[in-house]
Amino acid sequence: MKIAYFTHSLASCWNHGNAHFLRGVLSALIARGHDVRVHEPAGSWSLDNLLRDHGEAGLAPYRASYPELSSHVFAPADDPAALIDDAELVIVHEWNDPALVAAIGAVRTRGGRFTLLFHDTHHRAVSAPHEMQAFDLTGYDGVLAFGETLSAVYRGWGWGNRVWTWHEAADVRRFHPPAEETARTGLVWIGNWGDGERTEELETFLFRPAQRAALPLDIYGVRYPDAARATLARYGVRYHGWAANAAAPGIFARHLATVHVPRRFYATILPGIPTIRVFEALACGIPLVSAPWDDAEGLFAPGADYLTAATGEQMTAQLVALAADPALRAALAAHGLKTIRARHTCDHRADELLRIVASLTKPSLETAA
Repeated sequence: MKIAYFTHSLASCWNHGNAHFLRGVLSALIARGHDVRVHEPAGSWSLDNLLRDHGEAGLAPYRASYPELSSHVFAPADDPAALIDDAELVIVHEWNDPALVAAIGAVRTRGGRFTLLFHDTHHRAVSAPHEMQAFDLTGYDGVLAFGETLSAVYRGWGWGNRVWTWHEAADVRRFHPPAEETARTGLVWIGNWGDGERTEELETFLFRPAQRAALPLDIYGVRYPDAARATLARYGVRYHGWAANAAAPGIFARHLATVHVPRRFYATILPGIPTIRVFEALACGIPLVSAPWDDAEGLFAPGADYLTAATGEQMTAQLVALAADPALRAALAAHGLKTIRARHTCDHRADELLRIVASLTKPSLETAA
């Protein structure tokens, strides 16, 4: 199948978590023999920030880890129909400009001979619904939403059975336990500060418990303002700045455990959607403890795949227990890894996508026949 995916950026994972999953699932589709073409806009925010901070060297980890992937950079004036060309499946991510989203839909409406899907991997449908409802999805065959609660929002907007829950997953070709175990110490958290969506939660469920458990804490991520860095310093946290996502398995392999601190919207009004770091961490065989989060869809087995903590005090206790019990760490790592490999790899998601596409009728093709 010829597939065209319109993304914000494939090349940059700087504050762009969707790039993690996108790289993995497109790699899985390519491995199956599909012809995958990726289009990303010139001057994308994520790539601009990466190049500003790290220059071309910042792209080296991606290029080395994903030699089969590449993307075509397009300008606003480029013709969407020419970009689509003879693709049979076109997927458009919600980080794209609304004008582009509408223009691609218009190509489909005018008789485009392809299946067209909109891919939503954000909480804006509930946090800023006016922004998402501003997208003109006329001509789209359906919506891929990265959680069932988000799918329900689209059903409420009239999409009915034309919305599918398509979770993110781990790219197990790159995210896996180390070939040989070496010494592990302390905690690690790989995540961005964001826009105040979990500031209090990070202090309650990560900084303070790590300090009270007497476990050194390393943090990697971007968009940490001066006030945030001052908070990290106050808790004795070692802040390392941005880390390429391709480097995450090696970072996980040096630490005893990690913590899941969901953004507030995913802990409250959009339950059931984990950050992609949960998939990636479990795939790497690192024990994980989660701050309050409702696994509403039963993706995992809490208590077996990872530990949970309802309060900061419980988080401290769980971290102390993990640090003191190698057998507990080994059991969690093994169970979490088994769950990922059984249900949550990018290969699983590639299969799901192909089933979704196969289930769709193509009126333009039927009419032409």
